[in-house]
Amino acid sequence: MEAVQRRRVIVRGVVQGVGFRPYVYNRATGLGLAGHVTNTPEGVVAEVEGAPAAVSAFCERLAAEAPPLAVVHAVDHCEVPVAGGSGFTIVASRSGGPARTLVPPDVATCADCLAELADPADRRHRHPFITCTHCGPRFTIVTGLPYDRAHTTMARFPMCPDCAGEYADPADRRFHAQPVACPACGPRLRLLAGSPPREEACADPVAAARRLLAGGAILAVKGLGGYHLACDAAHAGAVAELRRRKARGDKPFALMARDPADVEHLVQLGPAERDLLTAPARPIVLLRRRPAAAAGEPVAEDVAPRCPDLGVMLPYTPVHHLLLGLPGDPPGPRLLVMTSGNLSGEPIVTDDAEALDRLGHLADAWLTHDRPIHVPCDDSVVRVCDGETLTVRRSRGYAPLPLDLPLPVPPVLAAGGDLKNAFCLGEGRKAWLSAHIGDMDDLATRYAFERAEQQLESITGVRPGLLAADRHPGYRSAGWAQRTAGARPLVRVQHHHAHIASAMAEHGLAGDGPVIGIAFDGTGYGDDGAVWGGEVLLADYAGYRRFAHLAYVPLPGGDAAVLRPYRMALSHLRAAGLPWSPDLPCTAACPPEELRVLERQLERGLHCAPTSSMGRLFDAVSSLAGVCHLAGYEAQAAIELESAALAAPEGAAGAGYAFALHPAGADGGVPVTADPAPLLAAVVADVRAGTPPPLIAAGFHAAVAGLVVDLAGLARERHGLHTVALTGGVFANTVLSSACARLLRGRGFTVLRHHRVPPNDGGLALGQLMVAARTPHPPQQGEGHVPRGTRQSA
Repeated sequence: MEAVQRRRVIVRGVVQGVGFRPYVYNRATGLGLAGHVTNTPEGVVAEVEGAPAAVSAFCERLAAEAPPLAVVHAVDHCEVPVAGGSGFTIVASRSGGPARTLVPPDVATCADCLAELADPADRRHRHPFITCTHCGPRFTIVTGLPYDRAHTTMARFPMCPDCAGEYADPADRRFHAQPVACPACGPRLRLLAGSPPREEACADPVAAARRLLAGGAILAVKGLGGYHLACDAAHAGAVAELRRRKARGDKPFALMARDPADVEHLVQLGPAERDLLTAPARPIVLLRRRPAAAAGEPVAEDVAPRCPDLGVMLPYTPVHHLLLGLPGDPPGPRLLVMTSGNLSGEPIVTDDAEALDRLGHLADAWLTHDRPIHVPCDDSVVRVCDGETLTVRRSRGYAPLPLDLPLPVPPVLAAGGDLKNAFCLGEGRKAWLSAHIGDMDDLATRYAFERAEQQLESITGVRPGLLAADRHPGYRSAGWAQRTAGARPLVRVQHHHAHIASAMAEHGLAGDGPVIGIAFDGTGYGDDGAVWGGEVLLADYAGYRRFAHLAYVPLPGGDAAVLRPYRMALSHLRAAGLPWSPDLPCTAACPPEELRVLERQLERGLHCAPTSSMGRLFDAVSSLAGVCHLAGYEAQAAIELESAALAAPEGAAGAGYAFALHPAGADGGVPVTADPAPLLAAVVADVRAGTPPPLIAAGFHAAVAGLVVDLAGLARERHGLHTVALTGGVFANTVLSSACARLLRGRGFTVLRHHRVPPNDGGLALGQLMVAARTPHPPQQGEGHVPRGTRQSA
């Protein structure tokens, strides 16, 4: 009698909601094995029984040949007693016990479903909710684990006999696809309009919506992770009206295009950009604009005024494809503005009743449906820098995929920052960054934070016994952590230390020695109470030392200086001993009465916190060069300065732009100070000489890159360090990031730049988590531990 063996196999990772059980079923039956497979909170568990060779063949390459959306982290198997029996079955999921499986992100509609969507002979022709095992909603509809239909927002839609037959057929693409539905049993799309909004009597809500868009209407469209506000991107009046209603300022809108071919006349599309656009995650990709003369048919100017990039994404739901039109549909808008359904600063709207209320003054009509969104999830934003991905906002399509950690951590919750908030849960060697939450100065955003934190705990099984937060005494995220901690320890982490730790963790550094961390951003609370933001720290996870920083200047009026870059320009000029000559653009931009008040304010030091912020220096030079004097959105002045630098002839830059370093040769415990006074004097001379702003902008970028290389060289000379981490929101600027990396590598440095985690505050929580996990007890104010390999002095 032939020997029989039975093995129990546990597969961990992103293995639920991706067709893993059907894959196991087909693999087992193809090898003639008996047994069963099920979902459990710890992953997919199978038992297979048969000839030893067949059992071994089943276990081999189980991970390597997994379904396309699966991410297998571990396959464990062991021999168990033979049970007998024949046939292989998918059994009901088991619940109970700690959650250890990973929920997949939402993914774009696959090619097979799109073919059915456009096929008049298919029963799902034009079905707005077509999906299968390989595509569609996952994270945003999950209400619990294990991942089964009963634990999703599809539970309210019983399958019709046809869908139930597909769901139960191992040979079908929809075998155990939890969101499966059809026009007979699935969610229903509706178009609402009027005041108060009422359902429109129309046979095809999408066709009616397309007609409204073509006529210049603004629509609220329910997507996977929330509502979008949409309009025709070529309709100047509609775009301007959307900007006005949303109180958007000049912040760019994102575009949705049916195909890359629809935007290649507007933007530069390389292979890396195309890959990102067409990937299952379907993020918004920031693409460099082509010169206006080469752009052909333009989008409305108000889509992205004075911005060097257009943010473009491709459709990722069937509704999006239908809105942009299938082959043979009547003509409609080729490009749509697609922006988050909210007022600026508020969280994205997900609830249908709330959409009618909060978006009532923003939208002319609502294209909605009755499948609830359980988890809000904004669109992700990425760009390409030197051929590699740079994540600007990590959300839909990526969350809640975990990040691998270089060191094991206890169960930790890191609260993140107050701008671009994303929190982070970690345990063992995994960390889960939340989807983008938003700016924490709004009550609705803070409520969204709390709900998202509870939901992420529920699907990861992480029960944090340690909390981490920023040291800023006024951060709302830190206040929440303080109130929530109870008896659990709370570690307060310095802002720029967290940025550097985030870059180290992303690159898998174990923290065996410090790196030279270049942390450039707009604002971070410093150990001395000043506003830091132009920092060079010698750091590992356990601590840091401030090696160098940008010279302090007053920040007159706090947020007023951020919103009016001319105030920062005038503050920097005064600190540099340069007069406020009326012929300078920043002086001319400041109203006369404000100029007099500002002068007295700076003389007396009223509401003038000292700042070393590199972001504010970008603002100052932007205004000084005549590029941008008023900022309607975060980093507008810096973005427009980058745009100006891109317009400079290749290799051209202003002459004589350089920082002074003090004390350049001293080693007495005082950080090196980078003084921009000589640079500002050279910029003033160029402005007066009529040098075009693009040349000034290019010269400034080159000077900052030169400063980075000089400071890294000093740190290597004094401390023998060779690895440089570039982090902070300023390094979302690809002109600067590319120049720094090129020069540093040319000097023999190893350069760490962000790819999967944002360099801005959206990545802060990962660094907080790593620092907190290496802190034996909550630190006192001050620098604390000095990293190994550094001296007490700078």
